[in-house]
Amino acid sequence: MTIATPIADGGLRPGLLDRERIIARPGFNRWLVPPAALCIHLCIGMAYGFSVFWLPLSRAVGITAPHACPDQSLAAALFTTTCDWRIADLGWIYTLFFVLLGTSAALFGGWLERAGPRKAGVAAAVCWCGGMVISAIGIHLHQLWLLWLGSGVIGGIGLGLGYISPVSTLIKWFPDKRGMATGMAIMGFGGGAMIGSPLADMLMNHFRTPSSVGAMQTLLVLAAIYFVFMMAGAFGYRLPPTGWRPEGWTPPVNTKRMITEHNVHLRDAHKTPQFWLIWLVLCMNVSAGIGVLGIASPMLQEIFGGTLIGQPAVAFSQLDAGQKATVAGVAAGFVGLLSLFNILGRFFWASLSDKIGRKNTYYTFFVLGIALYLLAPWAASIQSKVLFVAAFCIILSMYGGGFATVPAYLADVFGTQFVGAIHGRLLTAWSTAGIIGPVVVNYIREAQVNAGLSGAALYTSTMYILACMLVVGLIANALVRPVAHRWNMSEAELAKLQAATRAADAAEKHGSFGIGKGGFDTPALLAWAAVGLPIAWGIWITLNKSFALFH
Repeated sequence: MTIATPIADGGLRPGLLDRERIIARPGFNRWLVPPAALCIHLCIGMAYGFSVFWLPLSRAVGITAPHACPDQSLAAALFTTTCDWRIADLGWIYTLFFVLLGTSAALFGGWLERAGPRKAGVAAAVCWCGGMVISAIGIHLHQLWLLWLGSGVIGGIGLGLGYISPVSTLIKWFPDKRGMATGMAIMGFGGGAMIGSPLADMLMNHFRTPSSVGAMQTLLVLAAIYFVFMMAGAFGYRLPPTGWRPEGWTPPVNTKRMITEHNVHLRDAHKTPQFWLIWLVLCMNVSAGIGVLGIASPMLQEIFGGTLIGQPAVAFSQLDAGQKATVAGVAAGFVGLLSLFNILGRFFWASLSDKIGRKNTYYTFFVLGIALYLLAPWAASIQSKVLFVAAFCIILSMYGGGFATVPAYLADVFGTQFVGAIHGRLLTAWSTAGIIGPVVVNYIREAQVNAGLSGAALYTSTMYILACMLVVGLIANALVRPVAHRWNMSEAELAKLQAATRAADAAEKHGSFGIGKGGFDTPALLAWAAVGLPIAWGIWITLNKSFALFH
């Protein structure tokens, strides 16, 4: 909560974090806003890479090897100080991340619209980085429940707040490039692990001692780095004055794309069939993609086996321990490559949606995705690494593209007034998909193993079922139509709603002339360099690891 201060005319000056303090004034360059969003998304995106801690933490007591306690229950694991944690117990943090992301985004979306992105960004920084500090304390005390609470619950709330904080802001700054704008920011969430995972690995190697695996110190250092970046991003946010438009731009008319000129209130959006159809569209796209991400490494190893190290006649089960370790390294490069396409797809597909429309973009995801999931078993059967890897790289680009395109889809269908809050509620589809995708894929694989199958046959049924998920998404997308007029806010209702914010807007005092202009001037280039250099480093590391796939 921020404290307002008195001003000369008897009123109160808005607090430092208040929405009224971040209304842009003449001369502000809108291209400074996406780097601010990236500062936050690149930090919280480390959620995807948290598995880098699982193996070291599984031997936090034993140091060189896990000090396991046979038959230990999950409840006992939460409080033990003498036994090492199982990777399965640590993996619950990952589940908590995405369940809390969706629920907190849904719960706090309306508050964010009222409070503004700066206050939400600061809250996200405190939760995400504070959660890491609590987890570090949990490692020091060897209390798993503190890791669940710190990173999983409190950090998960930070994920939700940080993820949705820039959405409505960017859409308002870039009404002419909605898809591109959200793609630029949400690209950072996919890129966070690409930077954070190798950085965390380097830090753990630096801090490792005969009595410590270095994870506690690493979390504290990451928390400090992320807090600086996230606070810089939060304080870099600005909002355009109410009614602002880019100079010379007018909303498209008679377009073939489904873009409304009206707004649906937050209280009504979830009552429309369009909301639940788009919810299903996102859920199916994410379920299929996240299912693949969860099994990418073992899938490649078990399908191609010795082929990955130049021994095509040797199945994975016949490899010795040293060969399996080498194959695992190659598979890690495959996971890194998928992550890179996940990132690039967020920007590419979201930008393309500005040209072909959001609905057509999702048609592409589902039709092309179905074809690629049906192609993958054939590529595996003929042992074609190139075709197999290419298919999944494209699939993961569309997985990321689905996340980046959906905010613009919502703005097209429901208008921009409450798009951030509506997007927050829609992210419950992500929470649901985070359970459906991995559970379906893992149980199918287990059933195939029990049936005595191996190699490529282990995953054939999986690919077909994931293709069926995309068929469901395709049908849902086809059913999306413009919202019925009865759900649209009236002009009087919208004017009354905007009046409360318009009075505080800089446009009332200074006019809106010159706001948003500037392009890539020196401040914008410096801001983009601050986020671009870490991204470039992450891409370089990823490509180096991926080279082993085809070497």
